[in-house]
Amino acid sequence: MAITSTLTTSFKKELLEGKHNFLASGGNSFKLALYTSSATLGAATTAFTTTGQASGTNYTSGGSALTNINPTSSGTTGFTDFADLTFGTATITARGCMIYNDTNADRSVATIDFGGDKTSTAGDFTIVFPAAAASTAIIRIA
Repeated sequence: MAITSTLTTSFKKELLEGKHNFLASGGNSFKLALYTSSATLGAATTAFTTTGQASGTNYTSGGSALTNINPTSSGTTGFTDFADLTFGTATITARGCMIYNDTNADRSVATIDFGGDKTSTAGDFTIVFPAAAASTAIIRIA
């Protein structure tokens, strides 16, 4: 089992079909779900799944809603990002996560490997997104 950090192939196709809207106001709702090392997530992942999902105190199946940051561009790169997400007072272990479109059939956007198990014990489990910039944003099209 493995988690690969990637924009999913289905997401790339669905962008061309207009199925994802990242606007902060009026856009789709996106969520982030946490997964254990038993999950298999990567380019072929097409939608949210409960298989291999993490569980623990103050974590709900399906994860939590993300706050969209309006898409923008710099040079020849278009990009978007999300505000950091905290699961407060959580007791949980996760190896990675999936970002998915909660508004549109739970379609996958990206899978992310944390590089190892990350744990919190009755504390904050925080996902820190990179800066919203052309070379660092979590979703970039160059």
